[in-house]
Amino acid sequence: MEWLETLLNDPDSVAHIALLYSVVIAIGIYLGKIKIFGISLGVTFVLFAGIIAGHFGFTGNLKILSFIQDFGLILFVFCIGLQVGPSFFSSFKKGGISMNVIAMGIIFLNIAVALILYYTLFDTSNPQNLPMMVGVLCGAITNTPGLGAASEALGQVYNNLHPGVAVPQIASGYACAYPLGVVGIIAATVAIRYICRVKLEDEEADLRRQEAENPHLKPHLMHVEMNNDALVGKTLMQVKEFLGREFVCSRILQNGHVSIPTRDTIFHKGDQLYIVCAEDDAEPIVAFIGPEIKVDWDNQDVPLVSRRILITQSKINGKTLGQLHFSSMYGVNVTRVNRSGMDLFANRHLVLQVGDRVMCVGPQDAVERVAGLLGNSLKRLDHPNILMIFVGIFIGILFGSLPLAIPGIPTPVKLGLAGGPLIIAILIGRFGSKIHLVTYTTMSANLMLREMGLVLFLASVGVKAGANFFQTIVNGDGLLYVGTGFLITILPILIMGIVARWHYKLNYFTLMGLIAGSTTDPPALAFANQTAGNDAPAVGYSTVYPLSMFLRILTAQLLILILCS
Repeated sequence: MEWLETLLNDPDSVAHIALLYSVVIAIGIYLGKIKIFGISLGVTFVLFAGIIAGHFGFTGNLKILSFIQDFGLILFVFCIGLQVGPSFFSSFKKGGISMNVIAMGIIFLNIAVALILYYTLFDTSNPQNLPMMVGVLCGAITNTPGLGAASEALGQVYNNLHPGVAVPQIASGYACAYPLGVVGIIAATVAIRYICRVKLEDEEADLRRQEAENPHLKPHLMHVEMNNDALVGKTLMQVKEFLGREFVCSRILQNGHVSIPTRDTIFHKGDQLYIVCAEDDAEPIVAFIGPEIKVDWDNQDVPLVSRRILITQSKINGKTLGQLHFSSMYGVNVTRVNRSGMDLFANRHLVLQVGDRVMCVGPQDAVERVAGLLGNSLKRLDHPNILMIFVGIFIGILFGSLPLAIPGIPTPVKLGLAGGPLIIAILIGRFGSKIHLVTYTTMSANLMLREMGLVLFLASVGVKAGANFFQTIVNGDGLLYVGTGFLITILPILIMGIVARWHYKLNYFTLMGLIAGSTTDPPALAFANQTAGNDAPAVGYSTVYPLSMFLRILTAQLLILILCS
């Protein structure tokens, strides 16, 4: 049994390190699935499994643990950046501004409450207390990336100002606050419902009324007959210019024959058109061209097909629909584009990306030629774009290592291994296609890389913090950390939730998703979805999540760099 003893007790052995991570991650994920009152801690339980392993001496070489921790953090935040990047800037458009203002209010009130409690209740002369309080802040709002950023920044400060001094393990504060953080977010959301006297049936009726008043810009398909005498003899391009609205005419029935119209096709009275437009443009188009009708498209002189074609050719990435001249060069019309499960109207200025699905209408042979141009090879998308990921990480590390001199701070501030890759990933995800950089990664690949990075980071942090965790709880300020963490969780949500209802008149279902997004808390979103039974919580969550995640990571890092320097 000597081989087993060596495997379990040699901290420098590769096999020992692999065994350590396998056991901690497997047990943590399994226990994280257990629900108490319908709530589970999820993958974050890996942190607690690591703490237990570290407490009982099941640990490894500190340098190896630190490397795996930092690499896992980089992989995690970079994949988050790729996920939120495409919608990061669009979340500030009309309707999203007020929701992001509320989310920012929650974030900065979290920080304010944490600092007030720290300077009121804790011994500020103890250098351990402030880093622990930042850990409590991250646990109270269940933000693991913030913990990673703060941990990395703390190591940076101690290496510069206190070389040779052990870096405080702020994961202990995080672990103290996290369980009640998960419960507190949901409890505060429920409390807002009763404080503001919300009736769920009224909120559902309000959502239906908003949808009726504000139609989405989604594709609308219709058949119309041209009966406007002023348009007789005009070309399709001239009609579009007169109308001032974007639409696609995918086929036209003239004199009993069906054809694919081009920009130079001349209109005649009685022509029957198949038009795709934005939903709220449908009424003006009908009023301008002619009434909606039913058309029998069976009498075709050229067989036409409709087909979704997948863009997999990297050379198409970043080009607009207008640049590809589908209609004039191939005799094919593009009516709409599906991106990440959402149909987009095929505006000629729409920038195409690898992974888009393009709906084409035209003769069979012409559609086949377009399919060859766009790629249409699902196999190409099954392989993650590893090159782009690691090039992005390389640039992110360089960017995060740039020293930024800020007045009043003795050491230059760096965005570090969390902030640098996060910002670069957001920029790549949003603007990569404009410079013909293929940023497409399948959702399954992104989730796999992200979860792998997260569990490696959590396991490392937990194992390193485990040796002193229970001593901190029993002999230190553990219970005080738990209590302050709960106040950090609920007070900002209650304050901003009431403001959102009374001042911004925000729908309660949307507010539930907003609260979950501002705290980046999936269990709260699951609770909101179960309560609402509609898409409103998901809209609120996705609107504020990108900015909230970015601010959570950045502010946790800045708190350490500014207050601990």
